[in-house]
Amino acid sequence: MIKSRFTLKQLEAFAFVVDLGTFRAAAEVLGTTQPNISARIAALEATLGATLLQRDAGSVRLTAEGEALLDNAREVLWAGEALLEAAGRRDSVTERLRLGVTELVACTWLQPFLKRLRAEYPQLKIELQVDLSAKIDDLLGAGLLDLALQNLPFSRKVSAQIALGRVPYVWVERVEGAAQARVRKTVEQLFEQPVMTHARETQAGLALHDMARERGLDVGQIVHSSALSACLPMLHEGVGVALLPCPLVQGDVSRGELRLIQVDWAPPELEFYARYHADRAARFVGQAAEVAAEVFAAS
Repeated sequence: MIKSRFTLKQLEAFAFVVDLGTFRAAAEVLGTTQPNISARIAALEATLGATLLQRDAGSVRLTAEGEALLDNAREVLWAGEALLEAAGRRDSVTERLRLGVTELVACTWLQPFLKRLRAEYPQLKIELQVDLSAKIDDLLGAGLLDLALQNLPFSRKVSAQIALGRVPYVWVERVEGAAQARVRKTVEQLFEQPVMTHARETQAGLALHDMARERGLDVGQIVHSSALSACLPMLHEGVGVALLPCPLVQGDVSRGELRLIQVDWAPPELEFYARYHADRAARFVGQAAEVAAEVFAAS
């Protein structure tokens, strides 16, 4: 019996140093100090009688022995978490979930998602990052996020992603007096005033620019915002029209404060996914992705 010759914390330190590339980064994520991480790795190496990591001028790389043992270390960590789940003790999972979401997720179904997650993992700590999907993609690829709830396109591959669904864009404007709830206009008519939408480097922003140039419209009328929610106050003030994801304006439309505009053009729908590195993530990360799919479907 190996009894207490090594600990889960030592295996965890080993896996995180490999995934993040430095002892400092692993210490930050695991909520401890760099000397503690070094001590855990040293103790694990002493127990196994193997040099797992090679330290060279601030960088860390796996040795041949470390590479051979890494998958086994991850299996032990996953087995420990599976044991807690089988015993009905998800409340004993006190880890940290580094969660990255886009603003649309944050403004719509993030709260019910977090509520469900807290119900299943009451001691789980959430570290939230809200940003453009491209930035979320970079953070996930760099190992700085555990789970990303984001939309296409992606520049980095991951080993697991769950399709959540699609979100259409709609054209909206402020309701004036007793105006109709829905009106039909041409794109040319819309470009007679400011057009508010996503940041320029987003899928919708690029598509809108391309369409405007093709039709000879004034792209100077396009007002980009990296914060989608900032478009709503301007809409309510009658600054112009907006091209926004439907869930963001549903409430305002149903209350009669904004109205939909039927137009002969719209950008491609947003396709959302829950993405993570299944080959190295804790089991609760995959469970969180499944919860995200259920909450999105119900939203």
